[in-house]
Amino acid sequence: MAGWNQTAITEFLLQGLPIESEQQNLFYALFLVMYGTTVLGNLLIIFLIRLDSQLHTPMYLFLSNLSFSDLCFSSVTMPKLLQNMQSQVPSIPYTGCLTQMYFFLFFGDLESFLLVAMAYDRYVAICFPLHYTTIMSPKLCLSLVALSWGLTTLHAMLHTLLMARLCFCADNVIPHFFCDMSALLKLSCSDTRVNDLVIFIMGGLILVIPFLLIITSYARIVSSILKVPSARGMHKAFSTCGSHLAVVSLFYGTVIGLYLCPSADNSTVKDMVMAMMYTVVTPMLNPFIYSLRNRDMKGALGRVFCRKKTPFSV
Repeated sequence: MAGWNQTAITEFLLQGLPIESEQQNLFYALFLVMYGTTVLGNLLIIFLIRLDSQLHTPMYLFLSNLSFSDLCFSSVTMPKLLQNMQSQVPSIPYTGCLTQMYFFLFFGDLESFLLVAMAYDRYVAICFPLHYTTIMSPKLCLSLVALSWGLTTLHAMLHTLLMARLCFCADNVIPHFFCDMSALLKLSCSDTRVNDLVIFIMGGLILVIPFLLIITSYARIVSSILKVPSARGMHKAFSTCGSHLAVVSLFYGTVIGLYLCPSADNSTVKDMVMAMMYTVVTPMLNPFIYSLRNRDMKGALGRVFCRKKTPFSV
């Protein structure tokens, strides 16, 4: 049996995306714009919530943490991808690969738990509006955030330690644009049955159960709305719930399909496309879906902007 963290490989080569050389610059510019949009959008949300006291509510506490998670989640893979697209030798050290895998799992899991907390917050706000402040107390909100951070730390560490015990003997080319856990397991020359079992069990706990809780929350919300018919209220609620569920389905659908229901043909291109959806597209869309089109956020933007202009006006 291989010793702990024994490996004959000191670095991996990231194969990257299957892009033709003549299209390399076009896709580089596209990914750079998408990453820049993700960074600016999420930073704007974090700063607005921090600066505007009217946004110091449970919902925006969860939103600020989600924005931070999205920002970091995208930053785990995108800068390295952009660097490798301009590099002739897209290598990453062994320790750097495990570090990237750890933070990828960490911020991916954190997003999963925060989406559950946000769905529960909306469920309480719409179904029990008179008891909202009592149920969603500051203590409960902080506890939910702390629990999310704690569980994600343990889960990411578990997979990273299990990966560190494996040996990588010959092939060091990862057919992906980042150190994906599934891709690394395929390269290992050790017995990976324990890793596969833990992925399946923990995946159900970290992904499937939160997804079902979110669906249940929004189903209760829709049921509650239908009991009090109001054309304007129903349109607004269904519009909000629909957009939220679209992003949730995109995130969970691709992750569950990739890690818990792998394709039989082991299509590398398909896996990379699915990974791009939840590592690049979802973090970019979340600020627009959850916050920037929100009336409160627009008001906060106006108040913060006017506050900055006031000292210069007479």
